[in-house]
Amino acid sequence: MQVLVVAATEPEIAALRNRTSLDILVTGVGMVATAARTARALAQARYDVAFNFGVCGTFDRAMLLGSVVHAVTDRLAELGAEDGDAFLTLDQIGLPGEPVFTNGTPPRLAVLDALPPVRAITVNTAHGSEATIAAAVRRFSPQVESMEGAAFMYACQLSGVAFAQVRAVSNVVEKRNREAWNMDEAVGNLGRCARAILDSL
Repeated sequence: MQVLVVAATEPEIAALRNRTSLDILVTGVGMVATAARTARALAQARYDVAFNFGVCGTFDRAMLLGSVVHAVTDRLAELGAEDGDAFLTLDQIGLPGEPVFTNGTPPRLAVLDALPPVRAITVNTAHGSEATIAAAVRRFSPQVESMEGAAFMYACQLSGVAFAQVRAVSNVVEKRNREAWNMDEAVGNLGRCARAILDSL
């Protein structure tokens, strides 16, 4: 089985570097870099499945930091238009587009199926103010956010490649409070989960 693993940064996939049975792509942070580099990789080689492993922030304070989740829906949260204080989605303004993506029929794996399924949003700017956080929650009811997930899903969807987006929660989405983050535990748990998923293929 030909497997592509995509991550934004090196620490998010460091636990997989000793594996020779897969291709690893580190895209850099952000949806543009992720979409472009993932699409290029999928055009250059044929893959049976692609996995996006990364960290995320959570809007749900009941979600434990360090917990690993499976993002089964994701959307480009900022794709639309402002109308005064209102935000309009592409659907609302009558424009075509694919702002929402759903799980890409990855292999049925017990490890993956055991992860909590969550609704995600992908953003260019990580939320950090009470007003914008409240607006995002009101519009989309997301559970987690990242800066790459929907871009990865879009590239895989266009290429017809099965995929899954798996993330570990590093922080609560709130006014920026780096001291409250638990990046070490999130990256550690993500690595263990990633290894288990790949071992079960």
